[in-house]
Amino acid sequence: MRISVFGLGYVGCVSAACLASMGHQVVGVDVNPVKVDLINSGHAPIVEERIGELIAKTVGEGALRATTDAAEAVRDSEVSLVCVGTPSEPNGSLSTTFLERVADQIGRSLTGRHVVVFRSTMLPGTCADLLIPILELSSGLRAGTDFGVAVNPEFLREGTSVRDFFAPPKTVIGESDAATGDVVAALYEGLPGEVFRVPIPVAEMAKYADNAFHAVKIGFANELGAICQSMGLDSHRVMDVFLADRKLNISPAYLRPGFAFGGSCLPKDLRGLVYAARKADVAIPLLSHVLPANEAHLQRAFELVTAPGRRRIGLFGLSFKPGTDDLRESPLVELAERLLGKGYDLRIYDANVSMSRLMGANRAYIAERLPHLGELLGDSVDQVLEHAEVCVIGCADPPVLEALERAGDRTIVDLVRIPDAEALRGRREYTGIGW
Repeated sequence: MRISVFGLGYVGCVSAACLASMGHQVVGVDVNPVKVDLINSGHAPIVEERIGELIAKTVGEGALRATTDAAEAVRDSEVSLVCVGTPSEPNGSLSTTFLERVADQIGRSLTGRHVVVFRSTMLPGTCADLLIPILELSSGLRAGTDFGVAVNPEFLREGTSVRDFFAPPKTVIGESDAATGDVVAALYEGLPGEVFRVPIPVAEMAKYADNAFHAVKIGFANELGAICQSMGLDSHRVMDVFLADRKLNISPAYLRPGFAFGGSCLPKDLRGLVYAARKADVAIPLLSHVLPANEAHLQRAFELVTAPGRRRIGLFGLSFKPGTDDLRESPLVELAERLLGKGYDLRIYDANVSMSRLMGANRAYIAERLPHLGELLGDSVDQVLEHAEVCVIGCADPPVLEALERAGDRTIVDLVRIPDAEALRGRREYTGIGW
């Protein structure tokens, strides 16, 4: 098929490259000309496993290109995937500004039969009550008759999103009509996982159900880790027993005690869900306390780092998830901000984070939270290690693990459970956040 993909962030970039590699003709659309130029030159605008080689290959074969011209992209495609961001407003509600803008652009460009597929995360009712009316008003056409609309949430984890695209746990298609659902299903023909063809609001809610549960699992594991540590127990030994029950306790994903959760999905989607429940006068005591529980876990890490009374801190890792450069709502960014605010002398090393590569919402976020990041970033692991009296381990990259062997009497605060954690437990200079 001929596909246009609106928004070339993580979801859009991965979706475009993977679909192109499956034989579709794909044009990516973004307002940021830097992203467009990077893709057209065969380079990825994001840091993600395998994405660079996929983009280079599909661009070289002529299956993938990018443009800033929305009208041209719609005219040259049969299907438009909308993958733009839906960030949180200050009150926790969902911002639909980018969705509305793209819906208007697509609507003004519609002529013949076309399928508009929303992959962005949005609350139930957003598509039917907001986006479809915009599409109909700007096009003068009728959804379900003159053009199709679908909601097709993604289940991609940053760091493994290419693998997740080709081996999805499920495919969810909320469809305006059966013919539209057939078109969307054909996009993913041959991929594993059960396909659910459901009403549009069900598809919208499916992503919130997943992300809310992932956040609950992380919060549960972290609180259990804190309790175990206070009793002198290794929480990972406890969780080994817990996780052996595949029948009732589901799976190991997200159920390892570690650092606080963050990123562009879990906090935003929890806030949106809590806001929607509050607006509907529905009490959700567990979900409404997951974010405060996550905040308490972040404060726990801050207290571990500052307890030794040493002022020079080396932070290894900054992105919200190893193997990516995404800094949005990263708990490590929040930890760095608190340390700087209390006057600690901080240096940071993250192999995937470079000021020259940050762009879009990612760059805007870090400009607001850590405006002097460029001055804090070290050029090498050894440079940051040499500076540090306290080493805060936020990633387990091999160069970081090798450097720790030369840490000497430096204090080590482990937020990720390094491979030697069990052997190091009990040593004066080593502290694990939940073990």
